[in-house]
Amino acid sequence: MIEKQPRIALLIDADNSPSSKIDVILAELAKLGVVNVRRAYGNWKKDGLKGWENVLHEYAIRPIQQFDYTKGKNATDMGLVIDALDLLYTDSPDAFGIVSSDSDFTPLVMHLRAKGAQVFGFGAKKTPMPFVNACSRFLFLEHLGGAVAATEAEETEKTGKAPRGKSASARKSRNGKQAEPAAAAASASAGDIVLDAEPAKFDTVALRRDARLVTLLRNAVESAAGEDGWSPLGSVGQQIGNQASFDPRNYGYRKLIDLIEATQLFELDRRGTQFVLRDKRQAKAAKA
Repeated sequence: MIEKQPRIALLIDADNSPSSKIDVILAELAKLGVVNVRRAYGNWKKDGLKGWENVLHEYAIRPIQQFDYTKGKNATDMGLVIDALDLLYTDSPDAFGIVSSDSDFTPLVMHLRAKGAQVFGFGAKKTPMPFVNACSRFLFLEHLGGAVAATEAEETEKTGKAPRGKSASARKSRNGKQAEPAAAAASASAGDIVLDAEPAKFDTVALRRDARLVTLLRNAVESAAGEDGWSPLGSVGQQIGNQASFDPRNYGYRKLIDLIEATQLFELDRRGTQFVLRDKRQAKAAKA
């Protein structure tokens, strides 16, 4: 019997989001459930949305037209909010994916979560923190896709050949010049939104200076601790997810354990197939 998967409604603020990241956004949501509602909102008469027009059919995304009724303003936000509430009370999806860097959606996200739906946000690094923190999880688009590119680069360096079936970014053209990624080329030519370069990975000093992150990690480790004082990594991750919008990739790390190890604030131990950890301050107290 096929296990029922969570249903996800993906709503895209196309006016404030780059089309070049849609493949990795869908891949990320596919890990969580089935994206059976896909809509992109914007004024499709604008040249700035040509990049989105190129991917709508490929990814089965339904375009929703929103005219600019007043010069200098658009009605995209309101149209997306109305549809989200309509979906919430009629189709009742298990989760929503909202692609935008606009903090105007913060009240909507808070309402969706209050009604029991998870909300996964995607936006640029410049996204205001109230919107980021309101989501069940928020991923900065600058970090999405970086891990795949790094893996391709490593494989190319080892073998001298680009991985089969990979994008044109890892292959060279016949004249020896590096080929430009097809999606990026299409987006650039169409005047699509351009993101900043992928931020550098946070080093130990930067991680430990982030007081909010340190407090979040320490509280999660403490809450998940067993009688022996050690906390299973899986339980720590669950505690973090219950407390705040968090993803280690926003700090440049693919996995939670890599980020935790980089902070150098916790002792790590492997027991069978799972990792356990404890605060180094607790370890020092136990030895005293």
